[in-house]
Amino acid sequence: MNEIKILVIEDHNLTRIGLRAALQTQPEFNIVGEAANAADGIKLLKTLKPDVATIDIGLPDMDGIELTRTFRQYQAENEDYTTKLLILTMQNSEQAVLAAFAAGADSYCMKDIETERLVEAVRTTYAGSSWIDPAIADLVLQQIRQDFPDGNKGASGKRVLIEGIDPDVEKSIVTYPLTHREMDVLELIVAGCDNAEIAKRLYLTVGTVKTHVRGILNKLCVADRTQAAVRALRAGLVP
Repeated sequence: MNEIKILVIEDHNLTRIGLRAALQTQPEFNIVGEAANAADGIKLLKTLKPDVATIDIGLPDMDGIELTRTFRQYQAENEDYTTKLLILTMQNSEQAVLAAFAAGADSYCMKDIETERLVEAVRTTYAGSSWIDPAIADLVLQQIRQDFPDGNKGASGKRVLIEGIDPDVEKSIVTYPLTHREMDVLELIVAGCDNAEIAKRLYLTVGTVKTHVRGILNKLCVADRTQAAVRALRAGLVP
């Protein structure tokens, strides 16, 4: 079993202690460092090169979303830094989670998550996929809810997993790029519009919008609109 090096960035002492205790229940988890603010967190990210960092949004000197954005820019210039970033917070709004993914977060969890789910989130994030807390996934689904391609509605408490954007997916996006109209539709999906609203804004029929949505899902290699929104943000397709 591979060791997973974890950095905890959390300003609240008791919460940080609780996180450490929860994570240390797993033999392969190694807490390599802790930081109580963003400045120290960034320093430790650069010096310790952890596999996964848990980041609180409400840090005193810089919020966790800005920290995420700052470190992602640093990673873009330094390819040997491969740390995955897991946002861990009490903020459960659609705006917060989408902003986090737009900044480059890999996963998003609530602080009141059960230990078993936290362990799953860390392992999933380490493996290269995105993990969204069921409570957050439910809110996002309500924001951009729509029939899935097979006609089934999203279930309450759905856990959303977004596979990492591997080279094959990147190649597919480059080889089969979204059309201008598909990009228009994708931007409105991310904005939370359903098919009827997209049709109204773009002066299309609902049937035409559904066709574009199916094309977007296929080209982005995802199963539903929620995953399409997150992948679009992570891939930088939508600002």
